[in-house]
Amino acid sequence: MSDPLLRELDHYVVLEPACGERILTAAETRSWLEHHLAGLAEVPADLSGLPSRAEQAERLLETACQLELEPGRSVQWFAVRLEPPGQP
Repeated sequence: MSDPLLRELDHYVVLEPACGERILTAAETRSWLEHHLAGLAEVPADLSGLPSRAEQAERLLETACQLELEPGRSVQWFAVRLEPPGQP
């Protein structure tokens, strides 16, 4: 089960081969995951029972931090907390 504090986070660092590291909002990260899921020939077995890409992306966001696109090529995402400017 995922940590409830992670659901309060609004930003994620996403890592892609050839693209490097980016910081996205939670909504952008879900969309990013949907895009990658749509490109798979077959979604992972634990997601196949979910009816939409949006629900699959949400499940991934809550339960995982990596998606294998093809053997040896994966994308990763990690929740981060951004502090407002001026905060220690």
